[in-house]
Amino acid sequence: MLASDRQLPVSGGPEKRAYVRAMFTAIAPTYDRLNRLISFRLDQGWRRHAVAQLGWERRPAGIYLDLCAGTLDFAATLARRPGFRGRIAGADFAQTMLEHGRKKSHRVDPVTADALELPFPDRAFDGGMIGWGVRNLVDLDGGLAEAARVLKPGAKVVILEMAVPEQPLLRAGFQFYFQRIMPWIGRSVSKHTTAYSWLPESSRVFPAPAELARRMEAQGFASVRYELLMGGVCALHVGTKT
Repeated sequence: MLASDRQLPVSGGPEKRAYVRAMFTAIAPTYDRLNRLISFRLDQGWRRHAVAQLGWERRPAGIYLDLCAGTLDFAATLARRPGFRGRIAGADFAQTMLEHGRKKSHRVDPVTADALELPFPDRAFDGGMIGWGVRNLVDLDGGLAEAARVLKPGAKVVILEMAVPEQPLLRAGFQFYFQRIMPWIGRSVSKHTTAYSWLPESSRVFPAPAELARRMEAQGFASVRYELLMGGVCALHVGTKT
């Protein structure tokens, strides 16, 4: 890890909010291509697996939320499910990211909005998805509480986020790729000097899966469970709004 990467505002505050917004605005044109490249296309399968846990089948014509939506990949994954007839609001505060994804599905409505101050009424959505976004929030607990506020009782939320494998050999290999190889690929393709150092650095200080599950429960979700994917490099959390 480069010494300058340690200067990234991973701990929060207005500096983190400003950095995250500017970073995603800058990398929007290459974001989807790099996601496929650095994840070896595993990100697509992980989204499909998460959507399968959402329980959308009980309300196939419902209204769903893709929070921290970026280029709307998560929303489009749900929209393409056979039998889905509903609408999806894709909310993100980086408008340029939404613009790059707005043509992915006619069932998705992009909304420029901050995850900590959503412009939606209480109990508006039948389910919610967050893909690799809670790590970027200035206030994790506030973001989880806001997500809970706009979900109907009984609605599920699915959250995908990076994790660190527990198996020592796998952890060592993952950390070498995550901290050395992936940032180099990201810089080469996106031409952004720190965006793909942000991913490992912000993941380094983010709560472990068990702690994230506890904090979800504290903010209004019940029956919270999590599943470690690919040996623990990614975690899928599922919770039900109380």
